[in-house]
Amino acid sequence: MDTTMHMKRIIALPILLLFVFLMAGCSTPAYVEKDDGVNLSSYKTYMWVETMPSQNNESKRATAFADLSVHNSVNAELQKWGWVEVRDNPDVLISYDVLVERNVETQKDAVYSQPITRYYYNAYRRAWIPIYYPSQFVGYQEYETPVKDGTITITIFDAKTDKKIWQGWTTERLSSSGINDLDVKKSVRNIFKEA
Repeated sequence: MDTTMHMKRIIALPILLLFVFLMAGCSTPAYVEKDDGVNLSSYKTYMWVETMPSQNNESKRATAFADLSVHNSVNAELQKWGWVEVRDNPDVLISYDVLVERNVETQKDAVYSQPITRYYYNAYRRAWIPIYYPSQFVGYQEYETPVKDGTITITIFDAKTDKKIWQGWTTERLSSSGINDLDVKKSVRNIFKEA
């Protein structure tokens, strides 16, 4: 019985590793730019700031519902860095932006002919003989589908100099319902993996 259990574990390990590699390969690429002259470990505290398209813009953002998800996800990642959120005198200021764009994606589907059976008359055998013609590849059919892409950008500024010291972003393909909590968590995790 111990041998059987041991064999199951030996078989399960490669399958688990394959699954982990496949899942890692499915994640959307994230990009990070940082100021090489800045040591991020020297910072300990942060505070969130809002960004607006212009100084006179009082309108609510279309993606305001994502605020809580972004804040919670980024806060969790920054706690891993050992950073603490404060209300006064932070070392850095953090802002984010969510951009949802509607695009059109061209897709291709393979097209195959219908399989058919033709009959010919064999005079020697005095019978109709069927000849089967299998389906054959005839090309691709192209069509366009509407898609939504959501880009999350997180920016960190030095609080004393207002200089941008770190920025990360990623773009995810969204479901038809739009951006959701799971999309935000996945995007933020991908960004901070590159940090």
